[in-house]
Parts: sequence; structure tokens; C-alpha cells
Amino acid sequence: MTDIILIRHGETLWNRERRMQGHTDTVLSATGRAQAVALGERLAGAAFAALYSSDLARAWDTAHAIAQRTGHDIIAEPNLRERRFGIFEGLTYAEMTERHPDEWRHFQSRDPDYVIPGGECARDFYARCLACLTAIAERHAGEVAVVTHGLVLDALYRAAHGMALDSPRPVPLLNASLNGFGYERRVWRMSFWGDVAHLEAAAVTRFEGRSV
Repeated sequence: MTDIILIRHGETLWNRERRMQGHTDTVLSATGRAQAVALGERLAGAAFAALYSSDLARAWDTAHAIAQRTGHDIIAEPNLRERRFGIFEGLTYAEMTERHPDEWRHFQSRDPDYVIPGGECARDFYARCLACLTAIAERHAGEVAVVTHGLVLDALYRAAHGMALDSPRPVPLLNASLNGFGYERRVWRMSFWGDVAHLEAAAVTRFEGRSV
């Protein structure tokens, strides 16, 4: 059995402004950098076998703060990137609704096969995430830390709960949170979700169960 600590990157300014990030390479805010340091302190004594990260800066810099305390080399994994949102990237919800009303309406329908112009559909994104995380789990025994993005957490939550891609997620995605999953015999199980005990409440960005 492999245990994966799935970690969402620290807060970015676009998180705070509720702008769609996707593959856009945003950086951590001052709060996000403080969250990453707190993660490093929390995990300083953890004995995990490897530290993986998305290659986008907001995840990589979060992983770097952890690596500074644990001594791990960071293994870059591009397939841990956030879902690609194409024409929506860089826009707030209000701007997406105003500039791309038809595309936004289709996106809001939660059709897992809808491809955002310039982006990717939820089904392809889910397959990418699961293939990547399963490969990591099958490569290691024991515990592995993986720093990634909100909807990658969402994908593994769905896999562990047998949850349809078009169903609303009942739990929030928290910046700099620890989320525990176990993998054994090609089955994923969740052990804990949204652990932010290392953060002060005011430093946590909450998305209140929204898909992005």
C-alpha cells in the first residue's frame, strides 16, 4: 500500500481575486509564501519517500519550501498541472460570464466532455490526473508527498468516492492543505481531507465547494 499526502499549493493573488488560473504560471502571494513555510515546518519530521510537484511556479515554490525543511529533491511532474482552461484563464467569474457567455453557460452545465476553447475537458483532465497519481503510487512503497493544484485534489477525491464528474463536490479546496489518500490493488481510498492545522484560519483561502 502507498499513502499519498496530496498538497494544494499556497495562495496566489489570482486565488484571492478569484481569477481562473489553469496553466497560467502564477506565483504565490505573500500569504501563500507564508503558508508554504508553515507547510515545511509541519512536514519537517515526516518520513515520506519522495516529494513530487507540478512544474507550475505556485506549486513548485510551495514544494521548495517543504524541501528546504525535509531535504528532499523535488521531482517535477507536468501531468500534475491544473486543468487547462483556455479562453477563461486570467478572467474573474464576472468577466467570463460577460466575455464568453455561451462558453461559460456550457461550462457551468458540468458536461464532462465539453472542451473549453483552448482548454481541456473534465474527462480528459481526470484521466490525466489519475494516470499520473497511480503511476506515482505504483512507483513507491510507504508515503509520498505530492504538491499540486485544487482540481487535481478534486479528481482524486472523486476517484476515492466513486463520484461522477458532473456531480458537485461537497468539500472545499483549501490552499496549503494536507489531504490523505491510500492506494492498494488499484483502489484509492481517502483517509483525511483539508487538514490546515498548521495555518491560522485567516490564512486559508476557501472556495466553498465550487468546482474551481
